Amino acid sequence: MRWTGRRGSSNVEDRRGMSGGKMALGGGLGTIVIVLIVWLMGGDPGQMLGGLESGQTEQTVETSAEEDQMAQFVSVVLADTEEVWKMIFEQSGQTYREPKLVLFRDQVQSACGYASAASGPFYCSGDEKIYIDLSFCDVLKTRFGAQGDFAVAYVIAHEVGHHVQKLLGILEEVQAQRARLSQTEANALTVKLELQADFLAGLWAHHADRMMDILETGDIEEALRAAAAVGDDNIQLKSQGRIVPDDFTHGTSEQRMSWFRKGWETGDLAQGDTFRRGAV
Repeated sequence: MRWTGRRGSSNVEDRRGMSGGKMALGGGLGTIVIVLIVWLMGGDPGQMLGGLESGQTEQTVETSAEEDQMAQFVSVVLADTEEVWKMIFEQSGQTYREPKLVLFRDQVQSACGYASAASGPFYCSGDEKIYIDLSFCDVLKTRFGAQGDFAVAYVIAHEVGHHVQKLLGILEEVQAQRARLSQTEANALTVKLELQADFLAGLWAHHADRMMDILETGDIEEALRAAAAVGDDNIQLKSQGRIVPDDFTHGTSEQRMSWFRKGWETGDLAQGDTFRRGAV
């Protein structure tokens, strides 16, 4: 992917130097004593209490040149999604509200709860933020065999797709429907949501290439391999040795590739209705 020389997003929040664990200090007398000591020494107790409430403390973080470069790459990809979705929303007379992207290490606290790096990248609708531990980029290569920088770009664009779904009211509607369904039915509905996010990632690639000439030979193939690698059937087969369709929550490898490809080839938002009867 051609990305050097383009702007990075101002919506990246780097928490790699923050500890996302639970509070080291409990409430009660111990906390009161420490607050008094801070106050007597001329400090601001409010800042300390704020840190305790968030459950996060500053830590020194060491990064490699490779990780720093990946952070820059992620920032540029996010900026590219901002350009594309701003244009698409403006065409329909709407305003695109940009999401934040949080870089974290090991564990993080979001409005959707506590998560570890093992959760993989995710979008939280509660705070409209995308969370990613950059170690996932290595996992894509080593565990899933998805090589190339555009595999990472696909993942980011997929999570941004969930943000677009929130802005369009789709995410809220799906969440409301899920509450009334059985687990199997709810899973099937979630698959449609995830496949639409794949479509939106492909649609982003379509427009980003036309607007900014971002694609190099093999990039789309990298995204398709990544989509196949994170298909439910592939993951289940590798992790438990058998495939259980009722437990699918993201779609099969073939479905994920198909919907990304459809977004890439059409560039037409109207073609992405995965909820239409018979679409999936």
